Amino acid sequence: MQTAKQLSVSLVNKPGRLAAMLTALAKSKVGFQALAVMDSGDRGTVRFVPNPDQFAAATEVLDRLNVRYEPTEVLMVEVPNQPGAFRKICERLAAEHLNIDYAYASFAERSVKKGGLAIIKVNDLAKAQKVLGVNGTSTPRKKLPVRRPPVRSR
Repeated sequence: MQTAKQLSVSLVNKPGRLAAMLTALAKSKVGFQALAVMDSGDRGTVRFVPNPDQFAAATEVLDRLNVRYEPTEVLMVEVPNQPGAFRKICERLAAEHLNIDYAYASFAERSVKKGGLAIIKVNDLAKAQKVLGVNGTSTPRKKLPVRRPPVRSR
């Protein structure tokens, strides 16, 4: 698991606005590790994680386009390719009273066997890093002994 800088952009929800922004980023050779586009009425929100060495270039492009953006630190968590893997991550965060503001998947290169990469915005980044550990799978908690009621003799 690692953290990354994400950019959130609000665009007018009209044909060609997203394509124009993506074209300008491509011309400046800005690549992404993850991208999500969400509709919210007359505006759309685009969230993307530029490649680590291209964050400054991405903000320069957005500035040139006069597009407002908001930088945010997010978690990039490896999610194994198995049923319930993302659920377990959510449960561990919830158990520590960490809220997930939003999450989306990455299209970064991953093998199908290995799984994917989730981009997660949480309310306390440092605490979430401790909870999830280095690779998203923190050291398992000790299982508490099961207490059984005493057997009553008749």
